[in-house]
Amino acid sequence: MAKDDSRERGKDDRTGAGRGYAPLGAMIPARAAAPGLYLIATPIGNLGDISLRALETMAAADCIACEDTRVTRKLTERYGIATPLMAYHEHNSDEALPKILARLEQGQSVALVSDAGTPLISDPGYRLVRAAVAAGHNVTALPGASAVLAALSLSGLPTDRFLFDGFLPPKQGARQKRIAELAAIPATLVLFESGPRLAASLADLAAGLGSREAAVCRELTKLHEEIRRGDLTTLAGDYAEGGETRGEIVIVIAPPPEQDVADSDIDAMLRQALGRASVKDAVGEVALATGRARRDVYQRALELTKAQD
Repeated sequence: MAKDDSRERGKDDRTGAGRGYAPLGAMIPARAAAPGLYLIATPIGNLGDISLRALETMAAADCIACEDTRVTRKLTERYGIATPLMAYHEHNSDEALPKILARLEQGQSVALVSDAGTPLISDPGYRLVRAAVAAGHNVTALPGASAVLAALSLSGLPTDRFLFDGFLPPKQGARQKRIAELAAIPATLVLFESGPRLAASLADLAAGLGSREAAVCRELTKLHEEIRRGDLTTLAGDYAEGGETRGEIVIVIAPPPEQDVADSDIDAMLRQALGRASVKDAVGEVALATGRARRDVYQRALELTKAQD
């Protein structure tokens, strides 16, 4: 009897029994998915923002692990996908993670999705990925929608360097401390925020970062999408006076203005830092504090070190 080499061919030439998806109403058979974990980005609002590859993989997988089965079911029903759903979120991950690993060990294919956007961004998916990789299972990413990148691109602010920092702490003291830590980072900041805390967070951001340019992006890709651009002080005032805060919110904040630091000050800061840290750490510290290019600070650090020898 000839050996069945379908797994070696990655199953791309076989169709899953009875599996399919309907992007435009007509059912399309789904090719069986090779064993492994598939990280699938799902729409952040508009259900049309899903790739054909994502639909086919979700239809072909043995199961779909998701944050909230009720949310994911809206997507699967929209596209005629009948794959079984199982819950995997921060509150049940200790129990659900071993079950997913057991499926992978049995040679099954598991699709991992979040309620909206790209898995692992502000959800416990990274624990599953680490465990799957450690166990030697194949892990594949299917890119797509991301609230972080959508807001960044709509903000009109610099996109060459940015830091995503998730949600700020809910309590004011901890939030102000975190904002102080973010103040010197020479990059555009991207934050998530909830509607009830938006006005208070903007007020603390304005107090801690000054009147930097910013954008509040609400309900991205949805019917009532709204982008408000301005400086932090103005935006804080707008929402303190009752601006609409319902829905999902992303705050994008411009990087700090470049500081005009004299070369002599750079040297002084480097000497101080080199007295207690390695060259690498000293350069990183001074570059971050001054906004100077790391390569320029590194070159100056080498010159100062050589001069001391």
